[in-house]
Amino acid sequence: MDELIARLSSTGIGCSIGGTIVNNISYADDMVLLCPAISALVKLLKICEEYAVAHGLMYNTKKSELLVFNAGKKEYASVPAVYLCGVPLNRVSRFKYLGHWVTEDLQDDADIERERRALSIRCNMLSRRFARCDRDVKKTLFKAFCQSFYACSLWTNYTKKTLNALRVQYNNGFRMLMGLPRYCSASGMFAEARVDAFIAIIRKRTASLMRRVRDSSNSLLQLIPGDPAGSLWRHWNDLHMGSRGTVYDLM
Repeated sequence: MDELIARLSSTGIGCSIGGTIVNNISYADDMVLLCPAISALVKLLKICEEYAVAHGLMYNTKKSELLVFNAGKKEYASVPAVYLCGVPLNRVSRFKYLGHWVTEDLQDDADIERERRALSIRCNMLSRRFARCDRDVKKTLFKAFCQSFYACSLWTNYTKKTLNALRVQYNNGFRMLMGLPRYCSASGMFAEARVDAFIAIIRKRTASLMRRVRDSSNSLLQLIPGDPAGSLWRHWNDLHMGSRGTVYDLM
């Protein structure tokens, strides 16, 4: 795929991030094309089609989709059809990329709800199967299965209601597993068990991401620390020095 990535990157067509043109993001054979206009996307898709023909490859058009991001409050109801190998791409309002939901309005509520549902399943499974285990075993299992919060460090645009639903699910899951009263103090039970509370996990995951991004040698990732006004940096500051962390610690 390196040859295709190089050909796409050399076109100079794409979205500008800190003055750098980015038009493709790839993980193994999973590729995302980024363009500021449909006409630019058509040009990139043509390069992909030519590359596939030259190397005896075939794109799965059923798994290829078109997502148009809304610009602020502006929505694009009418968008010309975009074709891949002669097949019109299905336009969607959201798609899951590497397990993370990306939406046309750049909201993270859908991804947070995905994690809440997954957490509910894991908590119920632990409570059913390990009800008779001692407290130390239960705490170890809870930390292993209920504290991952996949992609939580990328959540920057969401409603308090959605995030609170995940927090409540996390708290109730621990109460249920440990056999604690439903309305006991969340901060008290986590402190007594020496288990991280919800906001502590979010802070740690976000700080870990920013550290790894800052120390990365990847040219694209290096653009993020250089933009203190970016959404990730603003979110990091809110969690560690602003109001968001304080609000959720008190709830």
